[in-house]
Amino acid sequence: MRNILTKEFRLSASILAYLFILFGFMFFLPGYPILCGAFFSALGLFQSFQFAREANDTVFSALLPIAKKDVVRGRYCFVCIIEICTILVMVIPTVLRMTVWADSVVYRSNALMNANLFALGAAFVIFGLFNWIFVGGFYKTAYKLGRPFVTFIIVGFVCIGIFEALHHIPGMEWLDSFGTDNLGRQFILLLAGIAVYIVTTVLSCRKACENFEKIDL
Repeated sequence: MRNILTKEFRLSASILAYLFILFGFMFFLPGYPILCGAFFSALGLFQSFQFAREANDTVFSALLPIAKKDVVRGRYCFVCIIEICTILVMVIPTVLRMTVWADSVVYRSNALMNANLFALGAAFVIFGLFNWIFVGGFYKTAYKLGRPFVTFIIVGFVCIGIFEALHHIPGMEWLDSFGTDNLGRQFILLLAGIAVYIVTTVLSCRKACENFEKIDL
């Protein structure tokens, strides 16, 4: 697994997958849907899949002296590492906005989602959807990229819109908490987002391994 993961990082990955990790800093932006940072990171991963496909990486990997399911697991590990790195980048502006800039007027007057633990949990959900819809969808054929990514775009932005709208519903204003307000409930939502990410990713990976085993390359 170590060797296949090294191959993913050194040969299969597009440089955009690494550069687009920096879109996690979109959590600094007021007046902007900050969860788009997760989408742009997913877009960088999509570029890696496209780059690898054009280089015929799938066939090359399948010819290596490893199990076919390890090819899929290696790609999932690569995807998850990039996603977690993006989340870690998002943590930086989130911590600053919850502490140093908790009372900043530019953030307090922002009508869109605030950077807090709920936002981080929502980012985990977006990445979980990417792994389920796109990565899992890709391994149904190990070639077609367009349909699963378009499906992810639609579902992803619908979810982003829902997450952005939730705190405007009466009684749910606490989702947009500043500083340490409602920290307990926010932490529970973060854990829920992490749980969704883990479950969707694990189930998607298992299904993708099964599908890839059946594909005649």
